[in-house]
Parts: sequence; C-alpha cells; structure tokens
Amino acid sequence: MHDIEPHFGWRERYRAEDDQLSPFFGRQYNEFGFNNRVYNYLIHPQWDEFGAETLYLKILYLDYEEQYAIIELIGEWNDAVHNDSMHLKREVIDPLISEGIRRFILIMEGVLNFHGGDTDYYEEWVEEVRYDGGWIALLNTHQHVVDELEDTRLEGYLHFGSFLNDLTWRPQKPHRVYEAIEGLLQKEIRRIY
Repeated sequence: MHDIEPHFGWRERYRAEDDQLSPFFGRQYNEFGFNNRVYNYLIHPQWDEFGAETLYLKILYLDYEEQYAIIELIGEWNDAVHNDSMHLKREVIDPLISEGIRRFILIMEGVLNFHGGDTDYYEEWVEEVRYDGGWIALLNTHQHVVDELEDTRLEGYLHFGSFLNDLTWRPQKPHRVYEAIEGLLQKEIRRIY
C-alpha cells in the first residue's frame, strides 16, 4: 500500500497545504518517512491523517465559489470501534462547512472496509448542508462497502450505489467531475420520486 498515492492530476490547480482556509494548511510532507499505517501496511506519506486510526484522506480539490469538495479516502472506515465519522466530521468537514462548502464528493475506491455504528454524525452533516442545496456523494464504492453502508442505513444521509460507481474521474477536470455527480444525483432523485 505504500506506493498508492493520492491522485496528483489536479495538484497544479489545488493544494490543501497551500490553502489558508483548508484544515491542512501549512502541512509539510516527508517524502521519505513512512509513518502512517492501515493495519500492518505502511501508506504513502502524502495521505493526510485526521485522527482516525485506519482511515486517511486527501482533499484533492475545493471550489469555494461553487461550494464543493472532492476528497479521496484510503483505509478502513470504522465507526463501530474508532468512531471515524466523528473524526472526519470534526476535523475536516466542520472546517470546510464553516468556509461555505456544501457539496462533498468522497472518492471511496481506496476504502477497503466499512464498519457501521451510530448515524449521529452523518445526520448532523446532512442537516448542516441540506438546506443550502448540499449533499454527500460516495464515488466508486466497493460492493461489500455498499452492503455495510446499507446495513447501517446510511442511504438517508449519503448518496451511494451503482449509479455512482465505475466512473472514470481521474482524467477529468475537477469541475467536470462535480457537474457529472450533480447531474447523476438530480437524475437519481427524479427516479426515486
């Protein structure tokens, strides 16, 4: 896992460590020191830790004008034991919401497992963004992770499933990814209602 890097295709457009409004502003990376782990596997030092034991992320892009964030995740999302949703919400999402971000695209390809727990932080997150047209979309989620998300009954808070899977996002520009997800969500909402 140490050679799996966060997506670098948009680095010339956005770097969280250079953004004064980002929760990772000023962070410095040691390209040669591998300290963070998922299970017994070292991960690339470009992934940001935020208090969760086995879940790491990288803010790939923030657009304050359009109010969206694209965040890539790697590891195990464990609410049952580690309350990862609390760490994510308090350390990353709350600061972004305070800066006006209302739409969140979470890239889930690197999330190997999900263990559900309470839904309190998801409910709070949705309540804080919903009335401003906000949403949370999980992109390219593994089927066994989808199953656990459904078992935890998170479909009322998060958008995920086959309509958001198998999307080729890496060669696209960030605003194209955002527009595509926005369109898919509108189509899915019309289909449901």
